[in-house]
Amino acid sequence: MKKIATLLFALVLTIAAVGQSLNITKGGVTYSYGASSLTADSPITFSGGTTMTVGSQTYTISDITASAASSAAAVDNNTVNIVYSGTTATVTAAGNVAPYVTATISGGHVTIAQSNTDAVDGDEITYVLSGTTTDGSLTLGGQYKCTIALNGVTMTNPSGAAINVTNSKRIQLSAKKGTENTLTDGSGSQKACIYSKGQLQLQGNGTLNVVGNLKHAIKSASYIEVKNLTLNITSAVGDGINCEEYLQMKSGTVTIAGVGDDGIQVDLGGTTSTGETTDHEDEDSGNIYLEGGTLNVTVTATAAKAVKSEGDLRVSGGTITCSTSGGGEWDSSDLKTKAAACLSADGNMTISGGTLDLTSTGAGGKGISVDGTLTTTGGTVTIATKGNAVVASSSGTISTVSSSSQLDRYTTNYKSLPKGIKADGAIAINGGTFTVATSGAGGEGIESKSTMDITDGTIYVQSSDDALNAASTFTISGGNIYAYSTGNDGMDANGNFRISGGNIVAISAGSPEVGIDANTEGGYKLYITGGNIVAVGGLENNSSLTGVSRSTASYSSNTWYVFKNGSTSAFAFKLPTVSSSGGGGGRGGMGGFGPGGSSSSSMTIVAKSTPSISAGTLSGTTIWNGYGVVGE
Repeated sequence: MKKIATLLFALVLTIAAVGQSLNITKGGVTYSYGASSLTADSPITFSGGTTMTVGSQTYTISDITASAASSAAAVDNNTVNIVYSGTTATVTAAGNVAPYVTATISGGHVTIAQSNTDAVDGDEITYVLSGTTTDGSLTLGGQYKCTIALNGVTMTNPSGAAINVTNSKRIQLSAKKGTENTLTDGSGSQKACIYSKGQLQLQGNGTLNVVGNLKHAIKSASYIEVKNLTLNITSAVGDGINCEEYLQMKSGTVTIAGVGDDGIQVDLGGTTSTGETTDHEDEDSGNIYLEGGTLNVTVTATAAKAVKSEGDLRVSGGTITCSTSGGGEWDSSDLKTKAAACLSADGNMTISGGTLDLTSTGAGGKGISVDGTLTTTGGTVTIATKGNAVVASSSGTISTVSSSSQLDRYTTNYKSLPKGIKADGAIAINGGTFTVATSGAGGEGIESKSTMDITDGTIYVQSSDDALNAASTFTISGGNIYAYSTGNDGMDANGNFRISGGNIVAISAGSPEVGIDANTEGGYKLYITGGNIVAVGGLENNSSLTGVSRSTASYSSNTWYVFKNGSTSAFAFKLPTVSSSGGGGGRGGMGGFGPGGSSSSSMTIVAKSTPSISAGTLSGTTIWNGYGVVGE
């Protein structure tokens, strides 16, 4: 023992003299001290020939398995390097974190216990992972925030999570710039390939690829934030990303595909929502905030959601592309038929910016599904649903229906209809550009199970059922709206319908459907006091028009017209093509528009001054998916 102490003492003197670093290996872990650590202010001391103290760390000399001087630079302060190779791993820790980091290595599996309760030398500890392993992992426990930096690591754990963080504090998982990193899990009891008990911040200017072979790809028991990172989730048995409290995407590129359930799912962590808090401090809302970056999600599972929040879903920026192709299912717990959706919120949804491209091809699929209210003030939204309706028998057996006329035999809970936008609460469109197309049986374009209020925005809808429908009051005071149904009303209110402004083209499938409908049978009425209106198929009977002029004009299909309010050209519009067979005529008609589907008939036009139309177009801004122009 005395000989070992003498050799160590000599080694320390050599390092101090020539400016090398001291590496001390204990239990397979190497602790690295630079020459700057070996000073009069921070001396290395020996006691009784049995212990050696470096800084604040004391080693039992008999536990030291190796010690050496190295000309290589010491590991940066606050850093722990973990290098994987085949089925083994090495751990090298900076000397200043030696008192706080206990590492255990078993083949390629590294377990870290971090014991500090505050920042070390003014910073947090960073664990840098590199190399390749076919049988390795990182398990990280502790009591303080830290960073896991991925520096070109390829890690497969065939018997558990690739990264398992039991530390309940905030963890930054960062892919270093210019690196590509791939993490894959295997069998076991893990919740995800990457699991964090605490808050998880996914960031960095590198690339992270994740495969979840047991359940989710990424799971946090707290919130998740995404910034800058290029994240590719290529496969998962469960969700691509699953977390609690909230999810915030600020920037970066996230691509999710090959998952067995939802692309992104966010739940409440507790039983009661805090709602959105200032800077999301102590927030537990189940909310999703899509603020920037590029999000691409493709899901194929039955009734799967590309993006699903238990709370609110708020889109304020970014480019979002979602696709669902799974069919519907019977939910035996809720006793109702459910289907897939691109964006789904159990709470409310707001859209104030961003570019959204949403496609649902499965039976009953929806572009946007909201249990609460939908409010928009901006953004560009394109939605296409191409599936038929999905229905369930009394025993819960699922089938699809291709004819809208067959749907009346099913009660609400036993059918799910394809819709571009569906809200159980009110819809308020105060801005934004919407292009919606639905083609399946019962496919409505935009539907509110409550009220609908449009004050601004540009809306183009082509649907197989009502293009725009409100279960209660429907009001329009502004905006540019083109509502074209091939199987029902252009716009329909089951309560009163009030129009005081806006440029409107509403096209029905033909008698008995109308361009603009109100629930006269229920004692309600269509009230028009303003706006520039074209109604192919006419207005609801006994409509009330105050302070406006009403007229009729002939039209032909596939023709451009200029709508004039008196002498003022308000907008130009193009009517769609009518099939040569005439089509139209009632709820089942898919071929044409207007009374009886005729190719030349009359339309109702309404404006403040004497309304008129004439063949031609305008110079200005093209709107309505190419079917309209508003003048400059």
